[in-house]
Amino acid sequence: MTFHEVIGQEEVRERLLQMTREGRLPHAIMLCGPQGVGKKALAVAFACHLLSQHPVFQDSSENPMLRKLEHPDLHFTYPTIKLPSMGSDHMPVSDDFAKEWHELIMGGPYFTMDEWMTAMGGENQQAIITAGESDDLMRKLSLKSSQGGYKVSVVWLPERMNIACANKLLKLIEEPPSQTVFIMVSEEPDKLLETIRSRVQRIDVRQLPMETICQALVERRGISEETARRISRLANGSWLKALQELQVGTENEQFLDLYISLMRLAYQRKIRELRKWSEVMAGFGREKQKRFLNYFLRMTRECFMFNFKQADIVYMTQQEEDFARNFARFVNEANVLAIYDLANRAIRDIGQNANAKIVFFDFALQTIVLLLQK
Repeated sequence: MTFHEVIGQEEVRERLLQMTREGRLPHAIMLCGPQGVGKKALAVAFACHLLSQHPVFQDSSENPMLRKLEHPDLHFTYPTIKLPSMGSDHMPVSDDFAKEWHELIMGGPYFTMDEWMTAMGGENQQAIITAGESDDLMRKLSLKSSQGGYKVSVVWLPERMNIACANKLLKLIEEPPSQTVFIMVSEEPDKLLETIRSRVQRIDVRQLPMETICQALVERRGISEETARRISRLANGSWLKALQELQVGTENEQFLDLYISLMRLAYQRKIRELRKWSEVMAGFGREKQKRFLNYFLRMTRECFMFNFKQADIVYMTQQEEDFARNFARFVNEANVLAIYDLANRAIRDIGQNANAKIVFFDFALQTIVLLLQK
């Protein structure tokens, strides 16, 4: 993989390359930023760049091992789950899911944790990085470089390490094997041990400009400029979000239907139908339930802003706008903050494994009350 596959982020790319040219490359780097801005893509491209410093292959695009991401000195670490087929004393490690990881990342470095969970077959589990992973990584990095150059460890979402793994990795970072470079990719760096954060060089990767996403959609996806402009506004700086908006039958369309159904049934005070709605929501996995509630928050915000009749502050698809045109007046100064609080409490309760049927039925009943406030 090369930097040409990264969307935007020229400033970060140049900073990484400059550190290499000037011989100031730290042994541990952490790329931090929101989901979908290209942190993982930058990490993989930079890893390939470091490993391409070979007398035969001076460009990672020319090295067949790097094109296939099968270089023996390139090591990936990522959150994993425990499958029923695994023994009770087995701690899952990245190698257990190497085939699934390789298939997913070869399709492109822009993918979500939800997509990775689906690839592993554990949508309803919590993925972590275990102590077994740090032991495995120590063993791999203790070996001599096969090509006589760098050994690169790309760690995706280190904040998902359990405490045992984090402590072992800390020791590895403090006393790294010769010519080893750690490249961490974090969305929530504050969840990492302070001792780890203090020993890595943090580089913040910012949201992509709307113009960058729009241009990439036109050039790489071949869509019209008008469609690209609307999608790039909705993407809110995330290439991942832009790709999701492109998909036919996207999850957001389902969420819009659920949002419309909830609001109409709540307005009509149809308790029995609202119970059925809550049962449908309870049938989703917890991660999807939280994604719907975040979508609910976004749509509520957009409906509220729609009332101000200023197009430049509203970010909705055409279908969402069509619904908001008649509904937006029901989200106003009297209830918008209470609606936000209601959704955030539901997100908290779902995250704490509360009974989803009870959470969503109460959520629906409270919505009836809030929509009546004017």
